Amino acid sequence: MHSQSNKNIYPFWMLLPALAVYTVFTIVPVVISIALSFTDWNIERLYAPEWKGVSNFITLFQDDIFLRSIGNTLIFALFTTVLKTVGGLLLALALYKAFAGSGVLRAVFYAPCALSVTVVGVLFKSILANDGLLNYALSMVNLGGLATNWLAEYGTALGSTIVVESWMWAGFNMFIFISALQAVPKDLYEYAEIEGASKTVTFFKITLPLIAPAMTTVVTLSVSGGLKVFDIIYVLTNGGPGFDTQVLSTYTYQSFSLGFLGESSAATVILSLIVVTISFILNRYLVEKEVRL
Repeated sequence: MHSQSNKNIYPFWMLLPALAVYTVFTIVPVVISIALSFTDWNIERLYAPEWKGVSNFITLFQDDIFLRSIGNTLIFALFTTVLKTVGGLLLALALYKAFAGSGVLRAVFYAPCALSVTVVGVLFKSILANDGLLNYALSMVNLGGLATNWLAEYGTALGSTIVVESWMWAGFNMFIFISALQAVPKDLYEYAEIEGASKTVTFFKITLPLIAPAMTTVVTLSVSGGLKVFDIIYVLTNGGPGFDTQVLSTYTYQSFSLGFLGESSAATVILSLIVVTISFILNRYLVEKEVRL
């Protein structure tokens, strides 16, 4: 009995401060947002919102801009997840073994995600501008015909934000993969080499199955982050040109700024449902794949 009681070192009341903070700053705002999404809350009825039922949700799904923002959000999440995952894995495979300068290279590739989004935005606005560094480089190699204002043209703006986001966070994923790769038993590689297995076979039969938990973490974080994206879009394009890069978070922010508080709350609820549903289903699928591997 004495050994059992020793396991309960921390009494329940010690959790109360953390639970109180979480409740006040997370649970309460979520509940209030859900309740207000069913009202006509707006800047003119700030203190006296009236119940409207699901009319806000119906209005949103009849709005072409909102539907386009959902599409842009899904496209952004899909492509950034692929690029950040593949880029992070390739960097990890190149740098997980220690060699002269490996520490410096890891720091260099990790640095972008430690930078302020505002700094990154200013940097890439100058690089991707009509008279920016990228167009200058293209002209230097006789590809000036490809030059354009990358963040202000339809068709290139969303792709540019996807590339910038992937550049920022590939280094973060690299460190997750490096930790997983360093935990793979070296004797497995030695045995595979003795058996004459090729590098490709070794990767797919040994490396990939054993880093599957890290892959699950990276993909889940990348998808949820892509679906919730706001800052990089807001800094680089603010949803433009037109609505070419409008995503759910920027739509919600702009709707709130215009005083449509009930509709913006409904859009927030929809965004939360999309993030939770996709992240949960994807995480569950990937965990099951880990078991099979």
